[in-house]
Amino acid sequence: ALIIMSTLDRMFHEYALVTIGLEVHAQLITRSKMFCGCSADVAYAPPNTHVCPVCLGMPGTLPVINAEAVRKTLLTGLALNCTIPSFSKFDRKNYPYPDLMKGYQISQYDLPLCVDGHLDVEVNDDRGNLVRTFRVGITRVHLEEDTARLLHRTAPDGTPYTLMDVNRSGVPLIEIVSRPDITSPEEAMLYAMKLRHILRWIGASTGNMEEGSLRVDANVSVRPAGQKEFGTKVEVKNMNSFRALRAALEYEVRRQTHVLESGGRVVQETRGWVEDRGVTVPQRTKEFAHDYRYFPEPDLPPLTFSEAEVQTLRRSLPEMPDARRDRLVEQFGITRYDAIQLTASRPIADYFEQAAYELDPDRARMAASFIVNDLARLLAESSTGIEDSKLTPDKLRELVNLVAGGTINRTVARGMLSELFETGRSPTELVRERGLAASLDRSALEQAVDEAIASNPKAVQDYLKGKDTAIQAFIGPIMRATRGQADANTVRDMLRHKLESMRQTQQT
Repeated sequence: ALIIMSTLDRMFHEYALVTIGLEVHAQLITRSKMFCGCSADVAYAPPNTHVCPVCLGMPGTLPVINAEAVRKTLLTGLALNCTIPSFSKFDRKNYPYPDLMKGYQISQYDLPLCVDGHLDVEVNDDRGNLVRTFRVGITRVHLEEDTARLLHRTAPDGTPYTLMDVNRSGVPLIEIVSRPDITSPEEAMLYAMKLRHILRWIGASTGNMEEGSLRVDANVSVRPAGQKEFGTKVEVKNMNSFRALRAALEYEVRRQTHVLESGGRVVQETRGWVEDRGVTVPQRTKEFAHDYRYFPEPDLPPLTFSEAEVQTLRRSLPEMPDARRDRLVEQFGITRYDAIQLTASRPIADYFEQAAYELDPDRARMAASFIVNDLARLLAESSTGIEDSKLTPDKLRELVNLVAGGTINRTVARGMLSELFETGRSPTELVRERGLAASLDRSALEQAVDEAIASNPKAVQDYLKGKDTAIQAFIGPIMRATRGQADANTVRDMLRHKLESMRQTQQT
């Protein structure tokens, strides 16, 4: 198996040009469904409890357009740099399948709500440094209704059967169709992640793949190097995580490459990803647009938008994540890495800005560090959103000022964070109650630094020879000698000053 995979890897690098386009379906956050008044909050509802004659497809029922779903679709298009046409309409997409009680889906075909956009995706290294940027074109963003959910089961005697939950039927669903601009499984994963980030940022969708509110289908083809025409595309479905998306596309690229290298022909079809086997398997022959017999939905009016309405919507968009990240770096002097972490969600970015209000750059960087390295861990461990944290932004700012003012050091502050997070108490009161204020004077600290240097001549020599990281060897002994009362940054500055003086003396 290892030999085969190695051979296929070599084929991939030497032979195949990869072309990938993604179709991303995202359920919109609305109170009611797309064409009826049933609640759209169906993720954990008991089966078939959020239903009515409209979403059950009963004869004689009439749909009514959900205006909020239209608004959030347009906001998504604007966030993806799309054009909003002045005229749009709904269409009937006909196909016989059990999850469509009407026998058709109300969708959009030739006149979607949003067209001709793009999304720029940044590739960063582990330190947050920009490596490169690639652009993926957006063909369209259109609005439709979701289908019912089929649950395939097996009876004790081995007989297969299927259950249907109609709760999901009629939930507002957008489909974001990319151009075939993606050239690797890694890029596909990064694009999908960036897209989900934006949907969450503007409040359009939860993007929770485990709940089915975000689903990704991929069209992938390979062709020999030098061939201009695209290869035969294959649609891949059933990818329930970003990791699965990348793994499925990696497998499919290798499979198609092997077929072509072996003299075979890739068949246009739909294949499903089988997670536990790590393979894609055939599902059905790929449909074409004419197979769906699209025609305008006769029960719904067309939608028209003026330029003034579009501009009003555009002004309602929040500052987008990349722009906000760059502003945080410029305004507060924090690192790009920390800014990326802080803009992972709008609530975290809002929290930081409230905490860092009127702080100087050094204190703002400290606040960012506490959020990224400590508060984020506490939030994850407690499954708490930052909006619900008892450690409010003003209390974090108070803690930062205690450290910056020399009342406590960072080690003590980090030790306090768990209790502050759980109780929401005032940091100043906790320091006073516990007697945590630093009582170490500078002369005692200098003595501890001198003793650490004298007791570790090897580390001294390493530093004098240019190994700056040798300074770390002194930190632990000094912190133990001062019983944790010393501030690590102050200790490091004193060490560097003394060691640099020794280096200059040595050179002269």
